[in-house]
Amino acid sequence: MDELSGAIIEQLQQDGRRTYAKIGAAVGLSEAAVRQRVTRLVESGVMQIVAVTDPMQIGLHRQAMVGIRTEGDITEVADQIVAVEQVDSVVITAGSFDLLVGVVCADDEELLDVVGTRISCLPGVVGTETFVYLKLRKQTYTWSTVPGRG
Repeated sequence: MDELSGAIIEQLQQDGRRTYAKIGAAVGLSEAAVRQRVTRLVESGVMQIVAVTDPMQIGLHRQAMVGIRTEGDITEVADQIVAVEQVDSVVITAGSFDLLVGVVCADDEELLDVVGTRISCLPGVVGTETFVYLKLRKQTYTWSTVPGRG
């Protein structure tokens, strides 16, 4: 990825609905060149263009991080957890937990079902610890595209 592609990504991070013409003017490219680069960035998996919602605003009132200890092949357990609808992130980690799993649910009852029935009972899961979010203070998707620049 070159500097121009990084600049285009930063423009879209600021406003995902910004037109290709406005992005082009900001980064010094034509509208067509911006369109081509955005298409390449999406097709290559470097970026996604998505609508980010506030879970609380759409009726999902319980968020949690679940620490999971496993035995056997961690990637097999992770792949099973990825398939759970309420899971929004799965991270293989080093430390006290093998996996950290972000969960978004409608309420505590659904969270109990997800952790107690859908995750804890999976083959390879030997223990879980659930950290319920009381208040989310920061969540961002606008990190720099230039290494070392924050």
